[in-house]
Amino acid sequence: MASTSRRKFFGQLGAAGAAIAGNSWVGRSAQVQARSSSRARVIVDPARPLTTLDPLLWGSFVEHIGRCIYGGIYEPGSKLADANGFRRDVLEEVRQLHVPIIRYPGGNFVSGYNWLDGVGPKKDRPRLLNRASNSIESNQFGTNEFLTWCRAVGTEPMMAVNLGTGTPENAANLVEYCNVEKGTRWSELRRQHGVERPYNIKYWCLGNEMDGPWQLGHMFAKQYGIKAQDASLQMRTVDPSIKLIACGSAEVTSPTYLQWDRETLEECYDDVDALSLHHYFVNDAATGSDSSKFLAVNLTMDRQIEEMAAVCEVVRGRKRSKKQLALSFDEWNVWYRTNNDENANGRGKEAPHLVEEVYNLEDAVVFGGLIISLLRHSDRVRMACQAQLINDIAPLVTNPGGVLRQSIYYPYSWALKYAHGNALNLKVESEAYEVPEIGSVPYIDISGTFDPGSASTTLFMLNRDLAKARDLEVLWREGAPARVGDCQVMTGPDLKAFNTFESPKRVVPQLLDAPKAGDRMTFQLPPHSFTVAYLPGK
Repeated sequence: MASTSRRKFFGQLGAAGAAIAGNSWVGRSAQVQARSSSRARVIVDPARPLTTLDPLLWGSFVEHIGRCIYGGIYEPGSKLADANGFRRDVLEEVRQLHVPIIRYPGGNFVSGYNWLDGVGPKKDRPRLLNRASNSIESNQFGTNEFLTWCRAVGTEPMMAVNLGTGTPENAANLVEYCNVEKGTRWSELRRQHGVERPYNIKYWCLGNEMDGPWQLGHMFAKQYGIKAQDASLQMRTVDPSIKLIACGSAEVTSPTYLQWDRETLEECYDDVDALSLHHYFVNDAATGSDSSKFLAVNLTMDRQIEEMAAVCEVVRGRKRSKKQLALSFDEWNVWYRTNNDENANGRGKEAPHLVEEVYNLEDAVVFGGLIISLLRHSDRVRMACQAQLINDIAPLVTNPGGVLRQSIYYPYSWALKYAHGNALNLKVESEAYEVPEIGSVPYIDISGTFDPGSASTTLFMLNRDLAKARDLEVLWREGAPARVGDCQVMTGPDLKAFNTFESPKRVVPQLLDAPKAGDRMTFQLPPHSFTVAYLPGK
């Protein structure tokens, strides 16, 4: 996760306004053709899918920062805590979401973290300074607590290892602690800690944002590539079945963007399975707080994915490798109000309130656009983690009495519930408008999925028009649905409206009048809206 130092670094480069920078470009959305009418059109052909979706595309992320862990997931003194100290209300919310994978323990935190500080008897665990956020880390929640919580909520863990201040040897030791059944130093230590059976964790991140000068243990690309290669060798000696994710560029505005990725992969391409991408989307200097620009920022996600995939292919070609790397977009969200010095410095406190973004309707609509972009590139982005899950830049927020669903909770829950099966290869015709930093931006954007098992289709639709509703005509090449099921929309008269504990239903989904099912269907999409339509096949 980004720190205030990261923000300041790019500000000093004069790049604060470059989050949507670049030449005129709209990525795969360039397939959109301008039309003179406000009616848009898309052809749906379930027989020609883009790819089979990996369920891990809709993962999330928790880190030791602010109140994400302490006061979010874990709060032993709370009236809401269970016998393990886990907040029951949070646990139930996450369980109902069915989040497939959750990344832990960082983020910037992991680059200064010794996993041994967070295991064993709690009375013996040290209280330390979390140097990533200048706050106190009690280490009362560590590896075993996280993995116990994962099982309770029904999710798969994605573990990050410390390749900042840590070593490949320590990373391999953690794999041994988690994945070896018995008979070795670290597996026996786990058994002494009361966990007899191994966790068999499959996905491992090789550090975090190691290209960033804000990162503890920051290094040059070649150094990191060599270190990642060594870590891979040692970790896979312990467990050959694991999947490894190398650090990609943390910022598209970095002066080493793409160069870092090429130089890193030249050292470790054959030893890793995926490359990470991170991006937090903003509505400040980059957009001039212009909503028409902000609702277009998902197109910069398209561009980032395509650029990173291209670099992977360059290295693949130079190495004459048959292996194609996946992309792991393991930090993404809307975040800009609390990304500053004041909100990222814990000032030596324990579980301080840090980076607690308050999300409004506008943010939820943009979040929906990011879901569309991930679906559009799901042939290459095989896993992703919305950052973060609880309290800190999160869809869920707690107070002593309960948990609140923020506006972005709803589009995220739609993706988790409906985006399964095959991603559809959709080409939309739509009238467009101009954004100087991006180019031609279609008013209507869309992605969709088709589940072969149930023959059901789901459409995710974004209307960027701030002033008026727009019609989207859907033409079915084959397999037209017999009826329209769930059809909901995130919209409203006030783009800046947000939920509070006092008014938790101010920004919630509304039912959308659905068209009659058939070979031709027309959805009327409200202004500045994100819509989901579930179309059962049977």
